[in-house]
Amino acid sequence: MTDLLTTGFRNAPYWWDAAPLGEPAGGALAHSYDVVVVGSGYTGLRAALTLARAGRSVAVFDRERPGYGASRRNAGFLGRTLKKSYIELKASKGADYAAAIYRDLVAAYESTLDFIQEEGIDCHAVRCGRLIAATSPAHHALLDRELAGMKADLGLPYSMLPRERLREEMASDLYHGGAVIPDLGSLHPGLYHRGLMERALAAGVAIFGSREVMAIGQIGRANERFQITTAGGQTRARDVIVATNGYTPKSLPWHARRLIPFVGYMAATETLPPALLAKQLPHRRTVIDSNLDIDFFRPAPDSPRLLFGGATANGLEDPAAIAGLLHGRLRRALPDLADVKLSHVWTGQCAGTFDMMPHIGRHDGLWYGMGYNFAGVPMGSFFGLKIAQKILGLPDGATAFEQDTFPTLPLYRGDPWFLPLAMRWFAWKDAKLARRNLHQG
Repeated sequence: MTDLLTTGFRNAPYWWDAAPLGEPAGGALAHSYDVVVVGSGYTGLRAALTLARAGRSVAVFDRERPGYGASRRNAGFLGRTLKKSYIELKASKGADYAAAIYRDLVAAYESTLDFIQEEGIDCHAVRCGRLIAATSPAHHALLDRELAGMKADLGLPYSMLPRERLREEMASDLYHGGAVIPDLGSLHPGLYHRGLMERALAAGVAIFGSREVMAIGQIGRANERFQITTAGGQTRARDVIVATNGYTPKSLPWHARRLIPFVGYMAATETLPPALLAKQLPHRRTVIDSNLDIDFFRPAPDSPRLLFGGATANGLEDPAAIAGLLHGRLRRALPDLADVKLSHVWTGQCAGTFDMMPHIGRHDGLWYGMGYNFAGVPMGSFFGLKIAQKILGLPDGATAFEQDTFPTLPLYRGDPWFLPLAMRWFAWKDAKLARRNLHQG
């Protein structure tokens, strides 16, 4: 499989080329802080920045170098949808609930773009639009039904594309048309995270990389309610935020029991002739397919490459094997790229939940935001802001996502042994939908 890889191949995220990892000096560990944040991704840094600018002393701790996790590994898609669809939520929990959830999704998306613009973070944030490629005629019909409901109730735009017009959007004959959502976006996740971190440091946040939090204990004092034991010593805090998502350790058992960590896979092609790349995605939109276990594609924002991923939770660890699997997905969807090589292959830890919904709240005094189910860029940023607003006592901290309890399963302790079964179930469900007689129901 090495013939699929460039001579300068890197088993590392493409995003690290422009936003390499650093090791910010957190300084000496203080005796106490107003707020301690566990995790230095979008959620943790957005919360830390908001709190520091409001005058709170804040320390952020991460087991790895800041940016090592999903915030500099994800695809950089900006959307306002969930795995739990609007029509599913409306049917199961009512129109008011579904509308409140999806209005907050819109707020998460818009507020993230607004924040990037206000802060002047140069991370290639654009409203490029998204193509959802239908993997069967039944998927196409379900997409139309879902998006029509969202347009009727929430005014969200879309247009359907029949199979014979798919090549207006993508150089592929694999899919049965799809849907175009014109106002969704994308960014460079590495540069976005770096911009967040720079602004947090400038606001006085102490960021400690390679400093794992080993334990969090309650001590019950008014201004020092928690004692935090780290790999580099102990400190105290009035408030603690758990923002670890797919990297949540077993030392946080309540949170670990409610998350389903899984590995996502991505790759970058070698640099391509601009005309060849333009042919693949003429409008430079992001692309996902309509399956539960999605394949996805996008142009790189800063070089003529295609970035893509899929085969979630496949279990592979060897970079060459991952490259072979992903390259097969690429050839199948975009046959013009059958002979291109891959310059980067990487993985990252994501986190799902048992109800396929993100969750925000407070348990045993610890604030948390996690379980993003592939919506981590806007939702992680949004939850960080909301948690900070709650700590500051601001009414703006309210969100529809705090309405529900955070479910788990009996005997589950955070080891998702069932993931292979779940992925097969997703494939079965997609295949069952594809076989559906469109004239029924």
